[in-house]
Amino acid sequence: MMDETRVHPTTTGIDSPPSPNYSGDHPKPPSKPVPPAATYVVQFPREQILHYPPPENATKFEAFTRRRSRRSCCRRCCCFTLCLLLLLAVAAAVSTGVLYLVFRFKSPQYTVENLAIRGMNMTSSAFVSPGFDVTIRADNPNRKVGIYYLRGSSVSVFFGDVKLSDGVLPAFYQQRKNVTELLTTLTGSDIILSGAVRTALRNAQNQRRVPFVVRTKVPVRIKVGSVKTWTIIVKVKCDVVVDAINERANILYKDCDYSVRLW
Repeated sequence: MMDETRVHPTTTGIDSPPSPNYSGDHPKPPSKPVPPAATYVVQFPREQILHYPPPENATKFEAFTRRRSRRSCCRRCCCFTLCLLLLLAVAAAVSTGVLYLVFRFKSPQYTVENLAIRGMNMTSSAFVSPGFDVTIRADNPNRKVGIYYLRGSSVSVFFGDVKLSDGVLPAFYQQRKNVTELLTTLTGSDIILSGAVRTALRNAQNQRRVPFVVRTKVPVRIKVGSVKTWTIIVKVKCDVVVDAINERANILYKDCDYSVRLW
């Protein structure tokens, strides 16, 4: 595209000099008419017209470029993370499908067989240091799958939202088609029970239905033939109702559920 510049030439009103063929006695011939002023158009290519932005505009442009670069980097990181999570989910689904279809994998079963309670004095308002002897039954029904129960486990007993005691499970390897009962001792030290919690415990003891929750978290590895999986976290939650708060307590009701965290 071209830019146009109009230039107007200037003319003077001076008459042309007389012709030498005419003498002074004769009248001068009429002057030639002066042509009208002409208009000239000068065109410059737009590419040759340079514009220099002010310094503040250059600073703003640099800041905008840096912001776009940071946003682009963040978008790439988010896309990479989402793709990685998707690949991990697909790998977990494939592994689960292989275990089920090839080895007919069956879920292990967990339950609380016994719950003996010590040190729960409901008549005193001082601190309590309760102890629990918990027997947990682990059933592996699989014919081709063994389970390694690793160190780093935790077992806790709750009354409502109050944790009364905690402990660990022993590390061991459970054979195929095997049932193992694990006895673990849990202890609590200087537990503060509010007035509402003490009242609820006394009322439950008077009704001979005292509810507790046993929570277990244990890292395991699955063995299939000679191959071992990565470490998997198994969480077991058991609701248990006993008829008394002492060492001779009988379990009236129990229900266990578990969940698995693959990563």
